[in-house]
Order: sequence, then C-alpha cells, then structure tokens
Amino acid sequence: MRGANWTLVTEFILVGLSHHSQAQTVFFWLLLLIYLATLLGNGLILAMIWGDPRLHTPKYFFLSNLSFLDLCYSTSCAPPRLANCFAETPTISFTNCYAQMCISLYLGVTECLLLAVMAYDRFVAICNPLRYPLIMSGRVCLQMAVGVWTSAFLLTVVPTLTLPSEFCGPNVINHFTCEVQAVLKLACSDTYLNGTMMFASGVLTLLVPFAFILVTYIRIGMAVLRIRSAKGRSKAVSTCGSHLTVVSIFYSHGHVCLPTGKVCLRSEQAYCCVLWTCHAHAESSYL
Repeated sequence: MRGANWTLVTEFILVGLSHHSQAQTVFFWLLLLIYLATLLGNGLILAMIWGDPRLHTPKYFFLSNLSFLDLCYSTSCAPPRLANCFAETPTISFTNCYAQMCISLYLGVTECLLLAVMAYDRFVAICNPLRYPLIMSGRVCLQMAVGVWTSAFLLTVVPTLTLPSEFCGPNVINHFTCEVQAVLKLACSDTYLNGTMMFASGVLTLLVPFAFILVTYIRIGMAVLRIRSAKGRSKAVSTCGSHLTVVSIFYSHGHVCLPTGKVCLRSEQAYCCVLWTCHAHAESSYL
C-alpha cells in the first residue's frame, strides 16, 4: 500500500562525479577521447567493408554488424554522459531514463548473441572449410543477423515493458546513467518479480552464448591440433585470434560492472564501469 508521505518521482538525479570537480574534468576528456576513437575506428571498418567487394564475405559481414553495434552503443551512452559532466545537478526524466535502460540492455544483449554467431562462423570456416560457402551463404548470414537483432529485442525490450511505471522518492541514482537495479529500488510496488525476470534474462543472454562460444572453441582447438602443417595451424589460430580477444574484453566488462552491493554500484566502480564500457567498444574496432 502506498504511504501518505510518498512522493511520485518524475525525474531522477544522476550523482556521477558531481561532487568531485577535478575528477569530472579528467573523466570528461577521457570519455571524449575514447568516444572519438570509437567513431573513427568503427567508421573506418564500415567504410572499408562496404567499399571493398573482396571483403563481402560472412566474416566481414558479421564484423560490420559488430562495428555498427559499437557505434550505436557508444553514441547512445557517451554524449549524454558528456553533456551531464559539468552539470551541478544532473537530472534525467523518467521517459529518457526508461529509454536509456532499454537501449543499453538491447545493444548489450545483441553484442552477446552476435559474438556467439561469429564464433560459429569461425567454427565452420576451420572445421568444415569445403562446405563453408554453402553453409554460410549470403542468405543464411542475413537470416542469422536478423535473428540476432530480433532475439535481442525479445529478450530485453519486451521484459522491460513489465518494469514499474511509478517510482517513489528518494530519486537519487548513484551512477552516471540509469542502471536497472538502482532504478528498481525506487519503485513504489514490489519488484521481486521484475528482479527475477531480469536475472533469468541475464543468465539466458550471458551464460548460454558464453557456453556456446566455449564449446565452439574447444571444437576448433581440437580441429587445429589435427592440422599437420605449422603454417596451417598458424593460419587457423590467426583467424580466431581477434574474435577471442573481443570476447575476452566483452565478458571482462561484465565482471568490472558487476554490482558489489545489493542494489547498485559504488561510485568508484560506476566510474570504472563507464570508462571500461566505452573503452571496450573502442578497442574492439582496432583488433
């Protein structure tokens, strides 16, 4: 039952580094440099892939999807954080906060699923090279890409429609952006079901693709060991090296941003999480 002293929240205050002016300046320039590097790196990748017919292959098709996703993710999160860097009291409306959560979750899950599809592409290329053009045809690649983006939408945006629509004070979020667990704490109603759904969705979208990638690379490793020539082994390993690095960066980001408390990140951890998230999307474009 709603208490008489509850105030309906229409906007949220994002604490960030608003109480640390020097740290704000450092954070602003670091984030700006990382964001510009992300735009440059991924923009060049997309231009090269689209402009060179020799790169119109399944591997580079999925890489262009990944670069486009990184551009979208960085553009959705970096500019608002930069704009709020020097605000005395950074605020965000409920609508914008809700949209921010949906976009962030959607793009994060899309990348998770896309990395699993890219692992499958490498698996087919190494373990079944003769049938690779048939298995990974242009039509199949397009269907897989559409399936990734659509599945991510169903796994993230649809569950967020069940989030509470009314929030009660205090309206302070100890983060640079709207973080789901911190926002749920401000809900007027019981959020146990919402928390359970988000946890189940997280397990499904993180652990299942990770397990698939792990099994795929075990199979790839076994196939590489059966290659007799050192040159063939080296070529096979180099084919998978960059993808493995991107996977490692992506899942290590999840470890850095894992909440240490019951509800939200500490301010220091939130600061590291924001920089690491943007850095991960920038670095993947240069691998």
